[in-house]
Amino acid sequence: MRYSVVIPAYNEHAFLADTLNSLLGQSCPPHQLIVVDDQSTDGTFELAQSLALEHPSVQVYQTQSVGGGHQPGAKVIQAFLLGYAAVDSSADFIVKADADLIFPPHYFETLQKYFSEDPKLGMAGGCAYIEKEGQWVLEKLTDPDHIRGAFKTYRKACYEQIGGLQPQMGWDTVDEMLARYFGWELKVDMALHVKHLKPTGASYTQAARYKQGAAFYALGYGFLLTSMASLKLASRKGKPLLAKDYVIGFFKAKWGGVPMLVNADQARFIRGYRYKNLWRKVFATKSKQQ
Repeated sequence: MRYSVVIPAYNEHAFLADTLNSLLGQSCPPHQLIVVDDQSTDGTFELAQSLALEHPSVQVYQTQSVGGGHQPGAKVIQAFLLGYAAVDSSADFIVKADADLIFPPHYFETLQKYFSEDPKLGMAGGCAYIEKEGQWVLEKLTDPDHIRGAFKTYRKACYEQIGGLQPQMGWDTVDEMLARYFGWELKVDMALHVKHLKPTGASYTQAARYKQGAAFYALGYGFLLTSMASLKLASRKGKPLLAKDYVIGFFKAKWGGVPMLVNADQARFIRGYRYKNLWRKVFATKSKQQ
C-alpha cells in the first residue's frame, strides 16, 4: 500500500509529535507525511520542521492565509489541498488526517487488506475514541457507517472521481455521498480505535453551527431533512437547543445564494439515501420493541 498522509494543523504543538510518531511507527508506514501548518501561533510549524529534519518522509508547508482561527470547512480543506499538491504521483491512496490523533500500529496494514480484497472500496477508516475519566470511549458524534473526517483514507481513483475535497463545511459528507453515487463502497472498521486527543468541536462557535446548517442546504437536504439532521446532531452533543442554529444557517444559505455542492440528480440521490437509512432505523427500532 503506497499512501501519502496530508495533515492540516493549527495550534497542535501539544499533539503533533504523538500523531507523527504513531504514523511513522506503522507496520505499513506511509510513503509521505505532509504537514501543512495553518498559521499556528504556538510553535506547531517549528515543531513540524524539527521533526522533518529527523524523518525524511516528513514534509512541511505553511499556508499564506492570515487570521480567522481554525474553523471546520474551508480553511481546513484549503490547507489540505495545499498539501495534496505535493503528493507523489505514485501514491495509490490519499489520507486526510488531523494533527491530534494516535493511530494503532496496524491501522494501515489492516486498511491495505480491505482495499486489496475489494477493488470497489473507495474509502475506509476506523473509529474515534476520546478519553473520559481515565478511560478511552467511543466518540459518538456520527453514524457508525460514517468515516470520520479526522482520518479518511481514499483510493486515489475514488478521490479523483468525486472531484477531490470541497473547501466548504460539509466536505466530509459530500465526499461519501458522491462516492456512493458513483458506485464506490465505504468501510468503517469499529475494531480500529484511533485515539482522538482533542474532542471534536470543543471550541466551535455559533458561526460554525451556521456553517453546518449552510452545509445541509448545499448538500440538497431540504428543510425537513435539515431539521431532522440538526436535532440529531445537537442531541448527540448533549445540547438539543443548538438545533435552531443549524436551521438558521440553512435559511441564511438558501436566502443568501450559497452555491450547491452537488447537482440536482446527486441531491435527489442523497435525500433518498438519507431517508432510506432513516426508515431502516425506524423499522429496526420497532422490531426490537416487539
